[in-house]
Amino acid sequence: MNQLKHATHLFVFGVCHFALAIPAMAQIKALPTSEKHRIVLLTDKLIDAYAECYDNLKVHAEGFPTVEYLRSISVMGQKGYGMGDVGDGKDTPGSELIIASVDRDDPRPVWVGAWGGANNVAQAIWKVRATRSKAELDKFLSKLRVFDILGQDDAGAWIAKNFPEVLYIRAVKVYGWQPPKNGDYQRNDIQSHGPLGAAYPNTKWATEGDTPAFMHVYPNGLNDPDEIDQGGWGGRFSWKKQVSIKSMSGVKGEERKFDPYEMYGNTKDGTSAIKRWSKGYDNDFAARMDWSITRKDEDANHHPIAIVNGDKSRRVLEVSAEPGERVILSAEGSSDPDKDALTYSWSFYDEPSSFDGTVKIDNKNRMAATVSVPSNAAGKNLHLILELHDDGEPNLYAYRRVIINVSGTTAAIDAEGTAALASRNEGLKK
Repeated sequence: MNQLKHATHLFVFGVCHFALAIPAMAQIKALPTSEKHRIVLLTDKLIDAYAECYDNLKVHAEGFPTVEYLRSISVMGQKGYGMGDVGDGKDTPGSELIIASVDRDDPRPVWVGAWGGANNVAQAIWKVRATRSKAELDKFLSKLRVFDILGQDDAGAWIAKNFPEVLYIRAVKVYGWQPPKNGDYQRNDIQSHGPLGAAYPNTKWATEGDTPAFMHVYPNGLNDPDEIDQGGWGGRFSWKKQVSIKSMSGVKGEERKFDPYEMYGNTKDGTSAIKRWSKGYDNDFAARMDWSITRKDEDANHHPIAIVNGDKSRRVLEVSAEPGERVILSAEGSSDPDKDALTYSWSFYDEPSSFDGTVKIDNKNRMAATVSVPSNAAGKNLHLILELHDDGEPNLYAYRRVIINVSGTTAAIDAEGTAALASRNEGLKK
């Protein structure tokens, strides 16, 4: 449901239903067909609830997919468990939809969120390998990204073992960042809100356990999804691959036949890399639930727009600087569609920065801040985050990231150089 509410900024190519959405791993192989189809009915129920709210939602933001489109891309994937349902003659509408999505005439990568195993992706790769040339397979794999939550079958290990060129994330630090299970937030801000709220069940295990898979790619200005170590709502991941990251405990020895395999995994900051943004994502979900029951734009809060040094996009910005230089970052032009007052916060994000030390930021709670590049930061980078929020109810957040790439030399800045830097910084303010 959370992903549906954020579909204004995500191009959703498909929704694949599959047997592994049921958590009892050891029992999946014996599930009757009727039980495997239960997950389809649950997804249909969510789309039905979305249909009841669609007219309200589109009042508050452009880009919500139509109900007809969602139904057209909601298809059945693999019905069996793991690699046991991958191979010749095992193509499904789900695996075909993944192939069609990657084959689109669109240069953007295709991210597949594997929320209950990866055998839909494995079947897609299996078919492409069997029916296309090596060059065509390489092109297909180059566009494919997989964000795997807790493994949940042996297909991810097969992909990582046989196709190491695929950008494959296995997130295992997915508990502990959420609001309290079945707590006040869930009852009052989500479940009490109309048809979509009524379709949001009480939680038996962990609330929103699969949500990091789409929060990683949600374009809120915090990160570039392909730069997996930057960190954002979906967590942070190391570029140093980890060997044989195990699936959740329900997957027994099936993966071991693929040892060793390598995947990208969580950095040592774990769930804290997600939880640091909790006010932003909790309020975001709550506000979108407000939209679902609100017919007038003026009766709900909407997201502010963050602009940095004149750039109005959500992309990560990069600037160059010298050691010892003072860099001005300005959020002038940032705005709020509801005319709410804005609060600014500039901070140094230490964990993804290659510079390990203290960075001084003057006026860090003002529209324009000045970053003092440390004199010993030559050849390093500094990640600066603008986090601004409005004073509406609930407070809604917007973000921008600026990476300052520090040159590798520490040449002294003479009077002429100082004047040149001052001139450049003055231009940044415009």
